[in-house]
Amino acid sequence: MIATLHHLWQMTRTSFWFVPTLIVLGAVGLATCLVALEANNDVDFGKKWPLLFGAGASGSRGLLSAVASSMITVAGVVFSITIVALSLTSSQYTSRVLRNFMRDRMNQVVLGVFLGVFAYCLVVLRTIRDGDEGAFVPSLAVFGGLALAFVGTAFLIYFIHHIAMSIQASSIIAEAAEETISAVDHLFPKEAGESADEDTDDNRVAALDEQVWSAIVARKTGYIESIGGDSLLAWARTHGAIVRMERGIGEFVVEGAPLMSVACPGGPDDAAAAELSAAYVISRHRTVQQDVSFGIRQIVDIAIKALSPGINDTTTAVMCVDYLAAILARLAVREIATPHREDEGELRVITRGPRFETLLAEAFDQIRQNAGGNVAVLTRQLQSLETIAGQTTNRQRQQSLRQHADLITAMAKRTIPSPEDGEGVHAAAVRLSRILDGLTCDPTSPLDL
Repeated sequence: MIATLHHLWQMTRTSFWFVPTLIVLGAVGLATCLVALEANNDVDFGKKWPLLFGAGASGSRGLLSAVASSMITVAGVVFSITIVALSLTSSQYTSRVLRNFMRDRMNQVVLGVFLGVFAYCLVVLRTIRDGDEGAFVPSLAVFGGLALAFVGTAFLIYFIHHIAMSIQASSIIAEAAEETISAVDHLFPKEAGESADEDTDDNRVAALDEQVWSAIVARKTGYIESIGGDSLLAWARTHGAIVRMERGIGEFVVEGAPLMSVACPGGPDDAAAAELSAAYVISRHRTVQQDVSFGIRQIVDIAIKALSPGINDTTTAVMCVDYLAAILARLAVREIATPHREDEGELRVITRGPRFETLLAEAFDQIRQNAGGNVAVLTRQLQSLETIAGQTTNRQRQQSLRQHADLITAMAKRTIPSPEDGEGVHAAAVRLSRILDGLTCDPTSPLDL
């Protein structure tokens, strides 16, 4: 239930309608309060300060009508600009970053401000009456409509600046990287040591093979967005059971396919299956909050699109490699917990989560495979591995870095025809190798291609 509520709150908070709705309701409330304040107050603002508030019924109606019509027109323009920006981003970079635009707080606020000013003017217009109806002009509320018109103008100017900045490749990649780094800090808060990432207790693995496992199947098709690990642990503790995840966060699951397996006396009943399934949130989309791999995936997709023959944007691809290095450098110093979760010495949950090696492959493999012959990208990948290597003393992680360096060097030998062009790749490879060996270097020999 907690996981479901959290999912619903995240979907609502990042939607394109929630913040504008709140702003519109706030504007309606403000208009109502200002009108009520003047209706219940003996102060005549129009007579006391005629230069600011001195407007008759017809003049006030004209002012508010002009503000309302202009604001709803501008709101349509803002919506159109946003759609164009989404279309451009999808075709130029990747469709996986569209949700970042939709949940951009400034885009939501700007749309809400224009719609809020429109709603404010409608509410105040409704209260203005001529002499035959018992004259009433809420001068303070009318002045508020004028002030909000200037506020809307300021938001329009800022929105044009904001949208022009946000569709730049550097902004899109940086935002995806910052979100992913925040997820790394949240999911892996502990510093890593020199030990291996995996739990290799052979006796425990052998004991698990002797258990009788009952499958809990998925009740819908989609991507696993989040998992309530504490809920699974609590259920396993209560029933003296062991829960083993068959699908992890970010993986695609088909309705009826095994989602997890349970080893418990008598096997799980229907109520237990429903309670365990509720710990999984399955959605149409992946999110970064519990899925670091998806954050990396977004940046990799941008790099692959940049390396495609139709776009051929090496600078953007290099920028993606730089930000991937920043993510993995932060991850390299963090401890990735063992998949075996215990309670009072008893194994209760076997998780299925990311490992440093798999995230490193996610970040480097496809870019390398699409960067054949591209000296700048291959060189920058080796330099990124050098940056990551300087952050970790974990032997298993260093070995993974060395393997990727060998793959990049082999790609350079196969696809770079000129030895002169390959010198930079070779120099970076030699420098990385000596860093992993704990040496300093001054590489000068050319790459033998």
